[in-house]
Amino acid sequence: RSKSRYESSTKKQSQPVAKNNSESQNGFHKVWTLLLVLLISVLLLCVLWSGTQDGTSSRRDTEILQEFQARMEKLKNTFQSQNPNLWRRARAPLEKRLNSSHVHLEPAILLLTAGQEAEKALRCLSNEIANAFASSQNATTISINGVDKAVLDSDAVKLEVDTQLSSGFREGRKVAVVHRFESLPAGSTLIFYKYCDHENAAFKDVALLLTVLLDEQSLRKSLTFLEVEEKVRDFLWAKFTSSDVPGSYNGMDTDKLSGLWSRISHHVLPVWPEKGLPLEGCT
Repeated sequence: RSKSRYESSTKKQSQPVAKNNSESQNGFHKVWTLLLVLLISVLLLCVLWSGTQDGTSSRRDTEILQEFQARMEKLKNTFQSQNPNLWRRARAPLEKRLNSSHVHLEPAILLLTAGQEAEKALRCLSNEIANAFASSQNATTISINGVDKAVLDSDAVKLEVDTQLSSGFREGRKVAVVHRFESLPAGSTLIFYKYCDHENAAFKDVALLLTVLLDEQSLRKSLTFLEVEEKVRDFLWAKFTSSDVPGSYNGMDTDKLSGLWSRISHHVLPVWPEKGLPLEGCT
């Protein structure tokens, strides 16, 4: 009888313990289930938010690209004397920079050139292309005139150009036009190593348009793009490394110029004269 009472007492004591253990396990499982649900919910929200952001970014890229293309088409109708291939060659590198989801490894570099008779067309067209690229992104253009700096100290010009470009790009400007590149002091042009490098350019999601006005009166329309490129190369070699150019040897030599040329000659585009351009400014 004593043994029976003991077993009965032990059974009564073990029941609450088992019940408590069961309740504890159930509570533990509920907590983990809740945490798992919360984790899944957070992950789903992140995926949805990321998808929304990507969709918004993609739509914005499309709008920017369409606006740029529309402006370029308008320019094509205005500058009707230009080589039809100029528009394709100019648009391709610039359109790549308008895709924000694309990793930009280097800036877009265009070098526009012309003979003396097309000086105004060269200035106007380079301005208009730059403005089309900038305005499609609600940005403005950096403008540098080499003629204004032709007789200045090379090191001073180099510092000034560096400051203009770096401050402008940091402020959100997307394109710089350097008019009359050939008029810059020879040594100062080496600053473009910093901005036009293939791999280590200071700013990779921007564009730089350089213009070179040749000494000859006209640029034959029969020239191929390669022949135009060679003509510009020879002209800059003579301009920047000739002993007739004061101080050119102090900051420039053929090896340095060769390195510079490889960075700025990605797209060399000839510009021909245009009739009907306004006497002052550009349309």
